[in-house]
Amino acid sequence: MNALILLGIDTSGKTASASVCTETAVLAQTTVYTKLTHSQVILPICKDVLNSAGLELSDVDVIAAAAGPGSYTGLRIGIAAVKAMCFALDKPCIGISTLESLAYNVSLHRGIICAVMAARLDLVYCAVFRSDGRNVTRLSDDRILPLNELISRLEAMDGDIITVGDAAEKISGERFITAPPHLKLQLASSLCAAGFAKEPYSPDRLEAAYMEVTKAEKDLKK
Repeated sequence: MNALILLGIDTSGKTASASVCTETAVLAQTTVYTKLTHSQVILPICKDVLNSAGLELSDVDVIAAAAGPGSYTGLRIGIAAVKAMCFALDKPCIGISTLESLAYNVSLHRGIICAVMAARLDLVYCAVFRSDGRNVTRLSDDRILPLNELISRLEAMDGDIITVGDAAEKISGERFITAPPHLKLQLASSLCAAGFAKEPYSPDRLEAAYMEVTKAEKDLKK
């Protein structure tokens, strides 16, 4: 039986990342910290990783997308790209929590992982996980909290805690370890790692989890 091949796409934050993976190997990955919009770079990046892996898009079994939280525009771009590819090729997809994907960046840490991303003002998107050095288990739902409240909750937990995400450095102290720069931001290979534990579904079910009311929704209520 051939190994399942996942194409992962993450446009939820400051990096644009795409990766082709099997359950045991990262076949190719490109991650770019860019000032260009994700709509300008994500499809060329997908083409690049497929070419590097010696694959066609038709060889991919499932396409995974970062479903949020994160940049509203970035999420819409990534999800639209995944839906278009899946509908065109009749492929299933998987939407993965951006925070869960970030936790897989540091899954070698045996203990508690806090994935934390800047939201607005003093608020952060956050979720807490535990890893045994390989498998990541969720301990909390994705939330949006004041930074101080998150820190208080973490300080009440036992053991050293590794923080990952673009707000990781906002949490400091003797018990807190910040993920190194090459693992701190979104990686599509981690998205794929999380995706192998999920059940694929039809692309018409793929939706963004913004966790906040968008500006367009606010404007409609005026």
